[in-house]
Amino acid sequence: MAVHIRLARAGTSKVPFYRIVAADHRSARGGRFIERLGTWDPRRKELVLNGVRVQHWLSVGAQPSAMVGQLLKQSAKSAEAK
Repeated sequence: MAVHIRLARAGTSKVPFYRIVAADHRSARGGRFIERLGTWDPRRKELVLNGVRVQHWLSVGAQPSAMVGQLLKQSAKSAEAK
């Protein structure tokens, strides 16, 4: 089973809000997922991650989507700045 770390939309119309999830690559964007790893609110520019679980999934071969990859880099940069 190929696992991807990707965004699952949870917001309403014109109010986007996303969950960062580990999901089977065949599941729909808003469909079934294995584990919730965090949230991202693009309107507030707020990112909340469970870093331990994200590292676990990356270590077992999960592939982040393009947007999640950017968010992880952004999170790493902000953690270094602190």
